[in-house]
Amino acid sequence: MVVKMVSLTIDGRAVAVPAGTLVVDAAKKAGIDIPVFCYHPKLDPVGMCRQCLVEIGRPLIDRATNQFILDADGKPKISFGPKLETACTTPVSEGMVVVTDSDKVVAARKDVLEFILTSHPLDCPICDKGGECPLQNLTMRYGPPVSRFLFDEKMHLAKHVPLGELIYLDRERCIQCGRCVRFQSELVDDPVIGFSQRGRALQIVTFSNPGFDSIWSGNTTDICPVGALTTADFRFGARPWEMNASASICNHCAVGCNLTYNVRREAKAGGKTVIKRVMPRQNEMVNEIWLCDKGRLAYHYMESDQRLEQPLVRKGGELVPAGWDEALNLVTEKLRSAGNRMVMLVGGRLSNEDLFNLGELTEAQGGQKLLYSYMGGGDLVSRFAPPKGSNLGELGAGSVVLVVACDLHQEAPLWWLRLKQAVKRGAKLIVASARPTRLDKFATHVVRYAYGEETRTVAAFLPVNVAGAPQVIQSAAKTLTEAEDLIVIYGSDGLYLEESTALARTCAELLLKTNHTGKVNSGLLAAWQNGNLQGGWELGFRTVPDLAERLEKAALVWVAAADPAGDDPALAKAVRRTGFLVVQELFLTETARMADVVFPVLVNAEREGSYTSGERRVQRFYPALPPKGIVPEARPDFAIPALVGEKLGIELEDHSAALVMEHIAAKFAAFAGINYQRLAEVAEQWPPVGGSDLYYGGTSYLNRQGLGVTLSDVLQGESLLNPAPIQTTQRQKPSADALPVYPIQLLYDRGTTILPSALLHERLVQPAVWVHPTTAAEHKLQSKARLIYEGEAVEVAVLLSEQTPPKVALLPRSVGLLGYWLEA
Repeated sequence: MVVKMVSLTIDGRAVAVPAGTLVVDAAKKAGIDIPVFCYHPKLDPVGMCRQCLVEIGRPLIDRATNQFILDADGKPKISFGPKLETACTTPVSEGMVVVTDSDKVVAARKDVLEFILTSHPLDCPICDKGGECPLQNLTMRYGPPVSRFLFDEKMHLAKHVPLGELIYLDRERCIQCGRCVRFQSELVDDPVIGFSQRGRALQIVTFSNPGFDSIWSGNTTDICPVGALTTADFRFGARPWEMNASASICNHCAVGCNLTYNVRREAKAGGKTVIKRVMPRQNEMVNEIWLCDKGRLAYHYMESDQRLEQPLVRKGGELVPAGWDEALNLVTEKLRSAGNRMVMLVGGRLSNEDLFNLGELTEAQGGQKLLYSYMGGGDLVSRFAPPKGSNLGELGAGSVVLVVACDLHQEAPLWWLRLKQAVKRGAKLIVASARPTRLDKFATHVVRYAYGEETRTVAAFLPVNVAGAPQVIQSAAKTLTEAEDLIVIYGSDGLYLEESTALARTCAELLLKTNHTGKVNSGLLAAWQNGNLQGGWELGFRTVPDLAERLEKAALVWVAAADPAGDDPALAKAVRRTGFLVVQELFLTETARMADVVFPVLVNAEREGSYTSGERRVQRFYPALPPKGIVPEARPDFAIPALVGEKLGIELEDHSAALVMEHIAAKFAAFAGINYQRLAEVAEQWPPVGGSDLYYGGTSYLNRQGLGVTLSDVLQGESLLNPAPIQTTQRQKPSADALPVYPIQLLYDRGTTILPSALLHERLVQPAVWVHPTTAAEHKLQSKARLIYEGEAVEVAVLLSEQTPPKVALLPRSVGLLGYWLEA
C-alpha cells in the first residue's frame, strides 16, 4: 500500500511524515519534544491539558488555482493563526510550519504548568512516582520557578482512596488528564472508572462492583503522568532509582508478554533480593506496552515459603530430605533398570532448554516424550502458523480473523486486545462459540453452536460444505473466502484433548482450502493455557489420549512442571500404580507427594532461558534474582536431566542455557540460526517509552534485551494433514436427568503459580459449576449438586449465570474439580 507523505517544517527543520500524523507525533519522530500530559500515542487525542500548545502556520492558497501563493523568493507565504493550537489534536498538512520554542509558546507552557500545580501537593520526596514522574520532569524543564498561588488555597482531598483492592488513588495528585479513564473506555472496553463532579472538584471514581473491575487496571498506573494511581502491590514499596531492572517473559498464557522485574535487596527480607514490581517491556510485535493484571501481579509464587528447598527421597513410605548425590544416584539406578519403559511428562512452565535436555535424556532411554495439556494440535500450529514477518498489530482492511471455541479475553488477553484494535483498523472478525464472550461486540459475524458442535461448525465454513448451510454460516464463509489475510485462533472452551485435536485439524483444513497458508499474517494459532506448550510441540513432545494407561504401564515416570494427580483423579490412580515416580517441581504438588524422588527447581526469575510463544516467537528471559537467594539448593530444570545423563554416559549441557540453545538449533530445523545473541537483538519501536520519554509513552520499559525471533517455516501442504479419523470419547450418561458439564478456562484460576499472590484472591474463580437459572429450575438444582467423574461423585457448589447456555453446566479449570455430569 502506497503511503502518502506530507512535508512540513518544525522549528526550522524539514520533516516528512505520513498523512494524518498529528503534529506532536511528527515532532517526536523528528527528535523534537513537545510536552504533553493528556496525550498518549496509543489513545485518541482530546486536547484537555493544553500543555502541547504551539504556533502553527499554513501556506496561503489561491482559491482560483488551489495552489500555494508564493512570495518574492518563490516560497509559499505562511499565515500564522492568532492563537496557539494543540499539537496533539492537529494533523499535519503540506507546507505547514510549526514553532515549538517561541516566547509565546514558552509563556503558555509555564502558565499551563502553573495552573496544574495550583492544587498539586508538593510531596515529591515521598511520592511513588518520584524519579519517573512526567510532571516533575516537565516542571523542571518548562515550568515556573515559583508559584504565585497561596498555599492555603490548595484543594485538600483524600490521599488513600481504594478504587478497588488492586489500585489506589491519591486525589490530590490527580491532574485530571483523563489518560486512565480513556484507556479503560476506548482501549480495553472496560469503562469502570470515570470523572465525577466539575471544575476544581473533578475527581476519578469507580463505577463497578467490585471496584475497578478490570483485568487491565495496572496499566493505568504506567500511563498516569503523576503519582495519582498506584498498585496496592507497590505503593510506598521502593523508589525507582533504588531498584535494578531485569528483562523477562510472562509464562501465564500463550502470548509471551515482555516484562521487566524491578528488584532490590531489603532489610525486611533479611538482606535478600526481592521483586518489588513487574512492569511491561515494550514489544510492538507481542504485547506492545501493556500487561494484564495476572501477568503483572501473579509473581509472588517465586518468593513463597512453600517452595521446595532440597531433594526429597521416599524412605519407609515417607518423603524425607536427601542430598543431591543420593537423589541423583537413585534416579540413575532406576533409569538403568527401566530401560525404554520410561515416560517423560512435561508441562508448559518449562523453558525450551529444559524441554530439550529432558527430551534428549528420554530419547537416549528409548522412552516416551509426552506433553501435559488438555489441548492438541500443536503439530499443526508448527506447520500452519503465520510465517515470519506476521504481526497482529498490522491486521486491518482486508484481514479476517476467525476465533473458535475460545474466550480470548480470559485465555489470551493481549490477543483479545490486539484483535479489538485490528477491528478498529478495518479487519473483520468472526467469532464462533457456544457462549457469549467479550469479543462478540466487535465481530462482523457471531456464530453460535451447541457444545460438541465445534468441529462441525468450522467444517461448515469449507467451500465444499457451505451450500445449504444457515445464512450466518454462508455469510461468514463468504467473508473467509474473500479475505486477503486469514488468521484462525482456536481455544479450549468446552473441549478436551481429542475434541481440540479434531478442531485444530479442521481449522488447518479451512486455511488450506481457502488458500491462506504460507502467507504473512495468515495461519493457525492456539490459545494454550501455559506459556511454552508450543515450545514442547516444536521440540518433539506430544499429547496422547491414553495418558493414564501409559503412566500406569511405565516402569519409571518422570514428571516436570505438571501435576496430573492434582488435576485428574483418574491420572492420580495411574500415577500411584507406576513403577517409580520422579518429579521436578517448585512446590509439593499432589503428584510430588506421590513421588519416590522430588527435585527442587528454580523459577524463571532466578535463571536464564527462552520460551516459544503461541505465535512461534522464541524469546529470551534473564535472571533477576540470585539463584541461591531464595532456595539455595534448587537447580534450573535443564540441569537435572543433564546431571542424571552424566551418570548414564549421556552428554548434556548442565551449566549454560545459551549452550543448550545451540544444541537445539543444531538438531531442530525450525530453530536453525537461533542463538542468544540473535534473541537479544532489538530495533527501534514506536512509540518511544521510558527514560526521557516517560511523559510521552509512559513508564513501560524500553526493550533493550531482545524482541525475539520467529521460528523458521516448516513444510505446509494438504498431505501433512493426517487423514486418520480422530476418535473422541463417548461418555455414558449416568441418569436421564444428568446435565453435561463442559470445562472453560478463566484468567484468574486457582493454579499453583497464582494462589500465592494474596492480592488476587478476591478475583480468583470459585470452585463451583455455572448453570443457567432456567436450567437449574428444570433440573431442580439447589445451591449444591453432585459432580460426577468416572463413576464417582463429589458435592459441588452451584452458581447461577445468565451467560451460561441452557441444558449444560460449565466448570472452570484449575479449581480442584473435574467432572463430566451434574446431578441434583
